[in-house]
Amino acid sequence: MYPAFKRMFDFLFCFILLIILSPVFLIISIMIKTDTKGPVYFKQRRIGRLNRHFDIIKFRTMRADAPGDVPSANLKNPGEYITKTGKFLRRTSLDELPQIINVIKGDMSLIGPRPALYNQYDLIAARDRANLHRLYPGITGLAQVNGRDELPIPKKVKFDTEYAERMSLALDAKIFFVSLKKVLKSEGYREGAE
Repeated sequence: MYPAFKRMFDFLFCFILLIILSPVFLIISIMIKTDTKGPVYFKQRRIGRLNRHFDIIKFRTMRADAPGDVPSANLKNPGEYITKTGKFLRRTSLDELPQIINVIKGDMSLIGPRPALYNQYDLIAARDRANLHRLYPGITGLAQVNGRDELPIPKKVKFDTEYAERMSLALDAKIFFVSLKKVLKSEGYREGAE
């Protein structure tokens, strides 16, 4: 019952959110354009529901010549690619805001496992073994609020599986508000390979 309602709620909530946040989108777009050359938005191939590929949309935080198919957490020196505006956007997670467009389009959900890059084969395989490919990926999720970039793949999949088993409106609301709190404190944020 809840999964059918969840898609309708995601669409309505994100549509209203997009209207409310349109001035924020405009301000961030101006900041990006005045900081560096290149497009405002960054698209990256990700794995969606049923392992279908889709392009995730983010505000561009790196130079236009930065590697596009490598998770920034795996870069040895991401600082050489990240722009001044990008540092602020990444630390505050504002770079993720355009993903509400992905939710409206039906590529993603507000809450769910973070979508893997198309070439993160180990994460994709681990999620397939746990039958998690049936879920819509989310802007935030249970793994995000329990470690974000700091979690190894087995722990991410464990939290994603727990979410799939306990999925409910109450859990989604809890994850949403905990995510806001963690974003404000920049908890679990890590840049570059260790």
